[in-house]
Amino acid sequence: QVQLVESGGGLVQAGGSLRLSCAASGSIFSINAMDWYRQALGKQRELVARITSSASTNYADSVKGRFTISRDNAKNMVYLQMNSLKPEDTAVYLCHAGVAPFDSWGQGTQVTVSS
Repeated sequence: QVQLVESGGGLVQAGGSLRLSCAASGSIFSINAMDWYRQALGKQRELVARITSSASTNYADSVKGRFTISRDNAKNMVYLQMNSLKPEDTAVYLCHAGVAPFDSWGQGTQVTVSS
């Protein structure tokens, strides 16, 4: 499994943008599914976006049209561009790689959207 480190979170006003980055300690070339999850306080963790090795993507309905996931296999990086942020997007965002039980999680980065 690879180790994952997220960055790019912070405090932003509603309507603003952030770009999250996920750096992997090893090659992600052979990892099919790379995901961004989020977990808000008191809520269950939810899948926000997924990108496969063939660059196929899917998104939670709540973020479609606002968030874009991408991956750079050469740099072992995954990104989440978040636009038109809403207060309900406030959560810890976590990077995830692979499929259980051979999967990896990052520690997360906090995103706070103020109204």
